[in-house]
Amino acid sequence: MYAIKQLRRKKNLSQSDLALEIGVSLRTIQLYEKKDANIPIKNLTKIAAYFDLSIAELYLQEVNEAQETYIRRQPFTKNGSVFYPMDHGKYLVMAPLILTEHQNEYIESLVENDFGKSTFQSGFIVDFLGDEAYRAFEISGNSMDDGSIVAIPNKAIVLGLKLGRTALEKENKTMCNKPYILVCRDRIICKWITGFNGKENAVYCQNLNKSPEYQDFELPLDDILEIFEVVKKQL
Repeated sequence: MYAIKQLRRKKNLSQSDLALEIGVSLRTIQLYEKKDANIPIKNLTKIAAYFDLSIAELYLQEVNEAQETYIRRQPFTKNGSVFYPMDHGKYLVMAPLILTEHQNEYIESLVENDFGKSTFQSGFIVDFLGDEAYRAFEISGNSMDDGSIVAIPNKAIVLGLKLGRTALEKENKTMCNKPYILVCRDRIICKWITGFNGKENAVYCQNLNKSPEYQDFELPLDDILEIFEVVKKQL
């Protein structure tokens, strides 16, 4: 990120100094300061904290340093996410992030409190405000990686917009052939929904990866606690 280099220079820090403070190698910091760097959320949190910034403020620093223009409005919170208004009707949304290793905790909190919890956030720029909640999820495995432009590979972060249960129960055909995050009672998965089985009260789940180890299947609606349409992804 360009902003990391600028913040480091303002503190008169070398790349080696910052690497030591964050607990990573010099090579890692060099990679992080390149355009379109893929920075793990854990290290991004450490970097933001070192510069006395939130992750959202670090994102704003990045865009401002890149000469983008923001309309200065107050951020607001909605359905657990923080929204920062931008120009042209866009928003920077800092959504709760559910990492792979925290999936069980999220499911447990969802079952107990009817509202899943997460201590991490991930930032995305969106063109509209959905009525329901945004959540970000770390993808585990390569079942959705077919090498195409729509692939969602292992360790990708996706932003999902929550859908109501009636979207499934009414067998809405507009939902078909899109990627979704399905929060089930025992796991969280990312699959394409290709259709509905009204007789069995289930949805058809498809993997993009056509390797033999990835088999398509039907998932009973009763096993689904939450469903999110994938609207953005970070690789």
